[in-house]
Amino acid sequence: MLSTLYLALAEAVRSLVANKMRSFLTVLGIVIGVAAVIALLAIGRGAQAAITGSIQGLGTNLIFVAPGNAQDPAAARSARPLSIQDVYALQDPVAAPSVRWAVPVVQRGVTVARGDRSHSTVAFGTTPEYQIVRNYGVSEGAFFTETHLLSRAPVVLLGPEVAEVLFDRTEGVVGETVHINGHPFRVIGVLEAKGGGGFGPNQDDRIVLPHTAMTARIFPGLQGKVDGIMISAVSPEAIDQAREEIRQILRVRHRLRPDQEDDFTIFTQQEFLQVFEVITGVLTIFLGGIAAISLLVGGIGIMNIMLVSVTERTREIGLRKALGARRRDILVQFLTEATLLSLAGGLIGIALGWGLAVAVEHIAARFGTTLPVVVDAQAVLLATLFSAGVGIFFGFYPANRAAKLEPVEALRYE
Repeated sequence: MLSTLYLALAEAVRSLVANKMRSFLTVLGIVIGVAAVIALLAIGRGAQAAITGSIQGLGTNLIFVAPGNAQDPAAARSARPLSIQDVYALQDPVAAPSVRWAVPVVQRGVTVARGDRSHSTVAFGTTPEYQIVRNYGVSEGAFFTETHLLSRAPVVLLGPEVAEVLFDRTEGVVGETVHINGHPFRVIGVLEAKGGGGFGPNQDDRIVLPHTAMTARIFPGLQGKVDGIMISAVSPEAIDQAREEIRQILRVRHRLRPDQEDDFTIFTQQEFLQVFEVITGVLTIFLGGIAAISLLVGGIGIMNIMLVSVTERTREIGLRKALGARRRDILVQFLTEATLLSLAGGLIGIALGWGLAVAVEHIAARFGTTLPVVVDAQAVLLATLFSAGVGIFFGFYPANRAAKLEPVEALRYE
């Protein structure tokens, strides 16, 4: 059996080498298909990993409260805005024992300037606990304190990208003065880099300041209002209980009747992860399906070439059968050729697809986007088996046709 396969393989190699250009063009279809599958799956899974990492990097045990009801547009239009008093109510350990921290977030686009340099970024007005909830470190200086908050002190922490734009450095900027929408603020720290330019908002391109100073000095019309509330539960197991406590407190504060829908929306960190995992999973399958179409085209190319080969070698097939070759021998010979073509194309395609995925990662990095590519063994194995399967599937008909030829008819073929 092994000797038969060895002879079939040797004969297949000789036949393919004898028609180098035709074999190359046939293999090219499989190469493109497999490369597309590997590259697109790697990019899709890399995007999924990047999004998951970004969400997990927000903090731990997080719950987000936003104004309006995401499920009921009608209720959203008449929704009561969230207020700083809502935040204080959620900080009550008696009413909300499952809540560890509740911090307000006032978020607005601003222009930060220093001398003749200016930069448009996003300002986050919040409280000192924001640093704990969001796992924010400070590379220089210190986070603002409760004293800064109560005194409405004009102090600010710069994201590393903002500091780089304004000062050409991220060190030695503490004590400098910047102007936020024309109002002077003293820099008291630089936030640690979290990795910007990936999926979602750039976490390095922002500034953080006391919400009291932000609403008193820059946006006086926002005093007492917040755009959202970030909450950290006491433990992962307490998230559901904390969510229910938050809901009951806000319903009471917003004077909602039992028959009325919530006029706010509560999201958990896990819900964000599940939504994005579903989206990126569907996207990865979609991209892989599109790439698989090119593999199908490559398989049709193999069938076409094998049919041509059968026609060209009809007399050879007749002579071999007249000398005692069995139908199985002819079938194995042509199936070996088709499988060899597709496997060669698959291996080259895997290397090419891997290279393309890495190239996309580097190109994205040059444009400031973090896109890690993930080429796993499962994708490589799937591409290899699929390419071999394509060769067997599309090579069977020509091989079977060759095996069925009658010796006398084949020898008479011109």
